[in-house]
Amino acid sequence: MDCHAQVAKELSEHDLCWKGDNVDTVLFKAAIRQLQIYLLRHGAEVIIRPRLFDGFALVHMTLSGTAEIEADGRKVRIATGRTALIAPKRQLRLWWQAGSEQLILKVPLALFEELSAQADTANLPSLFLLPEQLLSHWDTLIESLLRLVARAGHDNGNSAWIEHFERAAVHFLLSQLTPSVRAAPDAGNAAADASAESLVGAGKSQRLDTLEKYIKTRLSAPLALADLAHAAGVSVRTLNMLCHQYHGVAPMDLLRNIRLDAVRERLLVQPDAKITDTAFEFGFGHLGRFSAYYRERFSELPKHTRRCAR
Repeated sequence: MDCHAQVAKELSEHDLCWKGDNVDTVLFKAAIRQLQIYLLRHGAEVIIRPRLFDGFALVHMTLSGTAEIEADGRKVRIATGRTALIAPKRQLRLWWQAGSEQLILKVPLALFEELSAQADTANLPSLFLLPEQLLSHWDTLIESLLRLVARAGHDNGNSAWIEHFERAAVHFLLSQLTPSVRAAPDAGNAAADASAESLVGAGKSQRLDTLEKYIKTRLSAPLALADLAHAAGVSVRTLNMLCHQYHGVAPMDLLRNIRLDAVRERLLVQPDAKITDTAFEFGFGHLGRFSAYYRERFSELPKHTRRCAR
């Protein structure tokens, strides 16, 4: 009863049908800045019928077990590891398997509107299941947000880049909700390919210059391959060809290298900068992989770079 009341206060008033005797109810909450993260478990099998959300959407991530969500007539089953955006207009019903555990991100609709002049929140889909091939990008971003929550005094002196991480999460969702981005990367791009293939050296170089400028203004944003191709104005296949021709690496490797260069420049200019904070700021959510990438590119670890700069 206490948990029911608290969930209603935090998210939405709701009817709860308890379909078992196992009581193992847990609610954790962490607020970052504009976003809030909840971990919720009921223990028993439950059916939840919330009232319509007031000024926010939810991102529902199943950590264990299975959930089923029905919003405005559309129904999806969310197995462990899957993620869905929920923004119902008329009705919502959720079924959670006994013992399932859910991670829930609460996103203000005002943030969607702020980050995209084209985003009419009235047109947000009632229910959108994040494509499976994008889950690794989303998981990396959520892992970074959770690391911020876990750091004592995470908002102390770091408000600018904490806000950047929050906005990056919403940017990622918006990029998947935009029809031009959701389309298959190479579908219908024959004309773009033909145009790019006809470019001479200066034209190809200009496309890559545009791409690099795009990346440098989004150093911590979760960018997919389709985003890079869209920024360069070519198909994924053509972008891959251009990056190998001019840089000798694939597009996503180019993105990582530009970010590593930005980290190194920061450590050389500001040797007192914290390595962990700098890695997060420039889009590296996994510190172990970051150190390996850094050493591979510069033949030294970040701490050695900082030591030499002092």
